[in-house]
Order: sequence, then structure tokens, then C-alpha cells
Amino acid sequence: MYKKAKKPQKKNLKRHGPPTDQPVRIKLPREGETFGLVEQRLGASRVKARCLDGHNRICRIPGRLKKHLWVREGNFVIIKPWEFGGDEKGDIIYKYNPTQVVFLKKKGYLKKIEDLDEF
Repeated sequence: MYKKAKKPQKKNLKRHGPPTDQPVRIKLPREGETFGLVEQRLGASRVKARCLDGHNRICRIPGRLKKHLWVREGNFVIIKPWEFGGDEKGDIIYKYNPTQVVFLKKKGYLKKIEDLDEF
């Protein structure tokens, strides 16, 4: 008995994302947000991050992003400091992939990153 030929499934097409020949917009920090570099994972959806504004913050991944945003050490993220205790704590809003980081460095948004890598 022969097996039927399988059709490509829609969920597999969704995983690969948009075609690479289309221009993609990169999200930049808005007012009150800053770039950050993840230094350490602390558990319970919390990470320690070094921000470009000079502060080290303990940041949390909000519940709506927990399963969709896998943050590892060395990732670049957008951090929104809290209104209360903003110099010490914040929320992670967005994570950049490696190609986006290269683009941001090339455009000059991450000029201070060389200073952060020395520590």
C-alpha cells in the first residue's frame, strides 16, 4: 500500500517568516525606553541586564511575552524602566535577532556597546 503525498502545512510556512528580499522595519526604543545587553538569567522570568544609559537593571519578561520571547545571555533587548525604582528594575519589551544587531551597529545606534563589552 502506498502512502499519500503530504501537502505543505500552513504552520510550517509561518515558522520561516517573511521572505528575505522584502525590507523589514526594526523596532527602535521610544521615549522612556533604552537598549540593554542581557548579562545573566536569574530564573522566574527575570534577567540581569546592562543598559546603555549606564544602569544595571533586574528586568522581567512580562507574561504576554513569556512563551514567545526566549532571552539568553548576550542578547540585545529594549528595556522599559519602571516608574517606581526605574534605576534598578524594568521590563523587557523586545529582543533583537543577530542580523538586526549588526544593522543597528552599522547605523550607529549601538556605539556605546564597545564600552559595555570591556567589563
